[in-house]
Amino acid sequence: MRKKVADSVSWVGKVDWEIRSAHGKEYSTHKGTSYNSYLIEDEKTALIDTVWEPYADEFVHNLSLEVDLDTIDYIICNHAEPDHSGALPVLMKHIPATPIYCTKQAVRSIYGHYHQDWDFRTVEAGDTLSLGKKTFSFHPVPMVHWPDSMMTHLSGNNILFSNDAFGQHYAHELLFNDLAEKCTLHEEAIKYFANILTPFSAIIQSRIQDFLATGLPVEMIATSHGVLWRQNPEQIIERYLQWCDAYQEDQITIIYDTMYNSTKGIAETIARGIQQHSPATRVKLFHAAKADKNDVLTEVFRSKAVLLGSPTFNKGPLASLSALTEEFRGLKFMNKKANAFTSYGWSGEATSMLNAQLIDAGFSVTGEGLRINWRMDSEELEKALQFGVDFASATF
Repeated sequence: MRKKVADSVSWVGKVDWEIRSAHGKEYSTHKGTSYNSYLIEDEKTALIDTVWEPYADEFVHNLSLEVDLDTIDYIICNHAEPDHSGALPVLMKHIPATPIYCTKQAVRSIYGHYHQDWDFRTVEAGDTLSLGKKTFSFHPVPMVHWPDSMMTHLSGNNILFSNDAFGQHYAHELLFNDLAEKCTLHEEAIKYFANILTPFSAIIQSRIQDFLATGLPVEMIATSHGVLWRQNPEQIIERYLQWCDAYQEDQITIIYDTMYNSTKGIAETIARGIQQHSPATRVKLFHAAKADKNDVLTEVFRSKAVLLGSPTFNKGPLASLSALTEEFRGLKFMNKKANAFTSYGWSGEATSMLNAQLIDAGFSVTGEGLRINWRMDSEELEKALQFGVDFASATF
């Protein structure tokens, strides 16, 4: 069923309430998601993006109930990733001669996915396509977050179809940001940025500034996932510019794994030391093997400093911590301090190994870390408490 977005513009996508992971199992989607596709009907008719492949038949059937497929003059593919382009093979069986407007990189990606020689019309920055009264202008944004990514602006309605920029994995039937629960929307938006877009922060900042320099008015941002920004759409642009700029809040996140709760006890004691030094600083603790990875990474993104703790096991940290530092390395978090701690029996290499992994991931390590042999006695409890105080002091 179509939903009205603006005059002559309809949403014809799919709300996926059931999905609990995206990008395979790499990204948790506690709130579901949506695959946003848009139909623009002027003197010419255009379709922007489709939906994920499992919903292709449903999408094409529903679209055919809303519009004669043969009347679709243009297809705009802002991004070739299968959760956006997945219905193209089914759709193009019905309208094989319909031209697809996309970037050169998108042609390669679409062909790589589907091995079809459709009528591709490649576009570059500033190219336009008239629908009659309204006009598309195309704005490639490579590496936001794929090489083929593009945003499309619609004059008249002044809508920016932003693709993966400014989106969220958030299923919401009412479509618009002013009808969504604001705290949930913010949490899903920052999680999306932290886990997907952070490695491209400098590029995203530059691409946003390039688009703003065009002076094109934006009265609505129509994303490819989640809700659309129609009330004060500038707010999400401003947030992105903040998030791109080595973002941090007054927060320290402690992440640990533990075998017999010795490391857990150290983590909690360090947290008390941090709060003793800096009562206003938000401190959050996560068990690496139990907490949702993407939620933890979101909190790391927010933090000015991170502490990792693990028992020493097989001459190193537990696997959950090493897996996490590999995520840190890939996401390229900026301007964050860190250190490590371990509870050990007879060797204690976990602290130095975690700190080496943190340095490799781009964190600024504040010292040699903390090693506690077996469980803390009263003297070692004071040592862990002081470690928290010292770490908080070094963080400011």
